Amino acid sequence: MKDKLRKEIIIKRDLISENNRLSKDESIRNKLFSLPEFIKADTIFIYFSFRSEVDTFFIIEKALNKGKRVILPKVEKKKRKLYLYEINSIKDLSSGYMGIYEPIPDISREVGINEVDLIIVPGVCFDIYGNRIGYGGGYYDIILSEKKTNSPVIALSYEEQIVQKIPSEPHDIKVDIIITDQRIINAHESR
Repeated sequence: MKDKLRKEIIIKRDLISENNRLSKDESIRNKLFSLPEFIKADTIFIYFSFRSEVDTFFIIEKALNKGKRVILPKVEKKKRKLYLYEINSIKDLSSGYMGIYEPIPDISREVGINEVDLIIVPGVCFDIYGNRIGYGGGYYDIILSEKKTNSPVIALSYEEQIVQKIPSEPHDIKVDIIITDQRIINAHESR
């Protein structure tokens, strides 16, 4: 069922027109930038958007310009693991796993998940309870299971990616907040 849902939602997300996507991205960014969790976070772990995901380029730039420490993941496929690195500039990134921009380890400092104040994760779809379906690799569930702090986990999503209910398993890590172009969902209030 997860695979079927993943395919359906990716198709739905891919069909959002470019003009509509730009407007939705701006709405999501504005909601994120006004969120107390974002404002007070000194260190942010975020991903570099890929294909039709909510654009994170401007979020990364804004965080860097505000003097926040910005952490991005690097995929180590053989070990099935994400390594986190602090970047000082977009120039610290290069094309990596599946063509996604990742930190260049030689010029970036490795960071542990428990050094992060705010975590922004990708996903294909979400429900209001904080369940998510990713791309099937389990990378984010693994790294989030190592988290021992109360750092909030946020997902950025188009409203088209919100579904009624996602089947979840004990190892699935829920997100705390979902920001869409239309609303901010506090998953704790829905559970």
